[in-house]
Amino acid sequence: MFTLPYFGSHLPPRQYITLVDTLARLRLTAEARRFALGYVWWFLEPMLYVGVFYLVFDRLLGGRQPDFLEFLAVGKLTFIWFSKSVNQASLSLINSNGLIAQVNLPKHLFPLSVVQEGVYRQSAVFIFLLAFLFLAGYAPHASWIWLLPLMLVQYLLITACAMIGALLVCWRQDFQMLIPLGMVFLLFMSGVFWDINTIQNAALLEWLSLLNPLLVLLDAYRVILLAGQTPDAAPLLRVLLEALVLMVVALWLYRRLNYWLAQRALMQ
Repeated sequence: MFTLPYFGSHLPPRQYITLVDTLARLRLTAEARRFALGYVWWFLEPMLYVGVFYLVFDRLLGGRQPDFLEFLAVGKLTFIWFSKSVNQASLSLINSNGLIAQVNLPKHLFPLSVVQEGVYRQSAVFIFLLAFLFLAGYAPHASWIWLLPLMLVQYLLITACAMIGALLVCWRQDFQMLIPLGMVFLLFMSGVFWDINTIQNAALLEWLSLLNPLLVLLDAYRVILLAGQTPDAAPLLRVLLEALVLMVVALWLYRRLNYWLAQRALMQ
């Protein structure tokens, strides 16, 4: 039977994927039971974001451009997929120390289950975002098919960063404070509130895009959803390569540090 020895797991692929998905579903069920509205929050949260954007940027500030509300909604609602998943996954190892103490499972399974949990939430966000844009006058376009590979690239980037974030927090718990601060920094540096095409210096734009893949991803979402055009594939391929390199490094570290991670998680 085929196994996953490189991932540090001797589980068959189907069983491994099922386990990740089961952990994600259990977390979602437990979280839904904590709130009176339960799964309604999956749709209510992006609605509240757009409502706040409308109140502040359209009514109070008058809007910078005719489509600024839609521009902002696309940027923010795609950025939160990354920020929430990485923030929550970075705590997955220390929050699962009880299970780690009882069962010898591959440690990367825990951040991956949190990432999978984020996929379920973000599916509701994307449904709301597409419905919102349709009501705002942005009709479905053939270029929307590019959303699938774009979401896959973002998913791989989230997965890689989530695993590295969990490693860092397990190593030094100070990163539990630093990672959310880093997300605030990325919020303002990833083009959520501004258009990267306003940067006239091509060398500076290339440098920023290389250091911050989210800058490329958020702009690609806007090109597809707002402009109805096909995004430039070259920057997306570069982001894909960066995500894959980070993921390979993270998986290698998890394999080498499997027992050390268990000890560190139990000490927290």
